[in-house]
Amino acid sequence: MEWRECYLDATLVPLGLMISAMYHVYLWHKVRTKPFTTVLGVNAGARRLWVDSIIKDNDKKNILAVQTLRNIIMGSTLMATTSILLCAGLAAVISSTYSVKKPINDVVFGAHGDVMVALKYVTVLTIFLFSFFSHSLSIRFMNQVNFLINVPISLSPEKSPEEEPVVVTAEYVTELLDKGFVLNTVGNRLFYAAIPLMLWIFGPVLVFFCSVVMVPVLYNLDFLFLSKFQSGKTEKIHGCRSV
Repeated sequence: MEWRECYLDATLVPLGLMISAMYHVYLWHKVRTKPFTTVLGVNAGARRLWVDSIIKDNDKKNILAVQTLRNIIMGSTLMATTSILLCAGLAAVISSTYSVKKPINDVVFGAHGDVMVALKYVTVLTIFLFSFFSHSLSIRFMNQVNFLINVPISLSPEKSPEEEPVVVTAEYVTELLDKGFVLNTVGNRLFYAAIPLMLWIFGPVLVFFCSVVMVPVLYNLDFLFLSKFQSGKTEKIHGCRSV
């Protein structure tokens, strides 16, 4: 009897999560092998050029660097705050008597007993906590970059390299910036993964459907279609339209 109630949850929910996980494994593989076919790879290359340009002309662009990093920190702070607020709300629901499940029992497919309801909320709560953790670490790295990007990397004229080794370099600042952006991306993707699981409250069918729909949406946002840009460039040269 228990299997009849939860077989949809045991099949559709893991299948939906597996589809999302396989897509992100494919995305990671493309970023590692062909980075300039993905938005993440192009942005990583652009960040390296940005750090080099800021450090080379630091006297004129130091305010620009601080303002840019401040905007990134504000975005991560917003996502971290949203995640922890959702965690607090889910914790309040879990600590209740699960009365919230009673009005929706008739529209929920699959199991909707006390144990299953607790599992749903705890799963979503865990993902939001990891999202908060990733965004918090991202803010930490961004704050470090905010200080180091304005540090002069040249040696003092009265000291030799043995006495004052160069520690703060453009490569080091770029590495910290990449770590901050990677953690920001991980936090955002965990937040997105929690959206289908939030629909698990109304049944596993919506989880599977939402996971399937999110894959093509993320694919169009994560990958660059060079043929489209090339055709747009050609049409722009001929004066048909601008891209």
